[in-house]
Amino acid sequence: MKKTILFFAFAFFAFAFKADAQNYQSAVGARFGYPLSASLKHFLNDSHALEGYIGTRGYSGYRWTNISAAYQIHNPIPSVDGLQYYYGAGLSIFFWNYENNFRDPGSNTSFGLQGYLGLDYTFADVPVSLTLDWVPTYFLNGFGDGFGGGFGSLGVRYIFSE
Repeated sequence: MKKTILFFAFAFFAFAFKADAQNYQSAVGARFGYPLSASLKHFLNDSHALEGYIGTRGYSGYRWTNISAAYQIHNPIPSVDGLQYYYGAGLSIFFWNYENNFRDPGSNTSFGLQGYLGLDYTFADVPVSLTLDWVPTYFLNGFGDGFGGGFGSLGVRYIFSE
């Protein structure tokens, strides 16, 4: 319940301010979701960006860490200043550790192909960018091989290079 209230309070204050399209080149921050990650995003030009992030996620009996890189194409949504949609593709490597799984202890490394579909909102007066995305992943091998459709996050980044 606390997470739901916090989410709606954050969303209210995030969208209560008027925003214009703020061109930025680089931003650093966090992706809150699946997985929890540290993120760096860098625009190559007005619409093409690279994003790299390192994340982790734990479950009962096992934990994984991933390193991901993505190429994203951003397009403005003209009806809302500062809002863009984006899509793209990326690669990821996952390091699985299930030492605490009494049934099948061990570790594994797997590789994934990722798609990206999301929204990016940049504030006019504050050097902050918010993103919300879905990252479907196809695991090529290892633990959890096959399609994983539950990946994505809410990203908050500080813009340090305009």
